[in-house]
Amino acid sequence: QVQLAESGGGLVQAGGSLSLSCVASGIFFSTSSMGWYRRAPGAQRELVARHISAESTVYSDSVKGRFTISGDNAKNTVTLQMNSLRPEDTGVYYCHLINVYGVNYWGKGTLVTVSA
Repeated sequence: QVQLAESGGGLVQAGGSLSLSCVASGIFFSTSSMGWYRRAPGAQRELVARHISAESTVYSDSVKGRFTISGDNAKNTVTLQMNSLRPEDTGVYYCHLINVYGVNYWGKGTLVTVSA
């Protein structure tokens, strides 16, 4: 059974930093990319950042310049360093993995709360 184990969520004041980590285990063939999505209160889940390779990453416009994603597809790990956090970054953050066959896997989510 495939599991994506997330860690690092919590409560932080605006302007602070948090780091989220995710490790995938189980049989899912080769990883195409890993990333993070979030669901803010009352909103749909949206892409935050995706790591395809060390040279290829994708960020949502709202986090560019503040968040940094890194990962190792061979080890099936991904980390999201979040700096200069804002109250609007509050939400449940989900680790995501897509394998080379286009199959998607999701973590259970970790809550990030940024207080004003």
